[in-house]
Amino acid sequence: MSIEVGSKLQGKVTGITNFGAFVELPEGSTGLVHISEVADNYVKDINDHLKVGDQIEVKVINVEKDGKIGLSIKKAKDRPERPERTESKPYSQRPRQGRVTDNRNSRPENFESKMARFLKDSEDRLSSLKRNTESKRGGRGAKRG
Repeated sequence: MSIEVGSKLQGKVTGITNFGAFVELPEGSTGLVHISEVADNYVKDINDHLKVGDQIEVKVINVEKDGKIGLSIKKAKDRPERPERTESKPYSQRPRQGRVTDNRNSRPENFESKMARFLKDSEDRLSSLKRNTESKRGGRGAKRG
């Protein structure tokens, strides 16, 4: 059986480095499982997942021209496929989130009314913030008593 991309093979861990694990495959060839291909979650230390001598199932994800073989443990696991969406609206037809509308009528606000409302809210927040912070730190105009 030749080593082809997509094939699943049994292998034996022969070495562990900080970036992955070397796996001996059938026919005597060796491939590398990169640390990002060990598990579905983040792997900080590969030694928590693998040990030298472990028998593992791997999937061949690439074969370089110079003979290097890239392997994956997480892609070798059989997982149920996600159900495909039967009907999907194009992006332009999806409802926009965060759209501000005037509750009195169903038309969207025009730019001028949005800007006026924004400026009013902004000035209210700034004055409230100034009032609270200047009185606490003794800024200009603070009441002393």
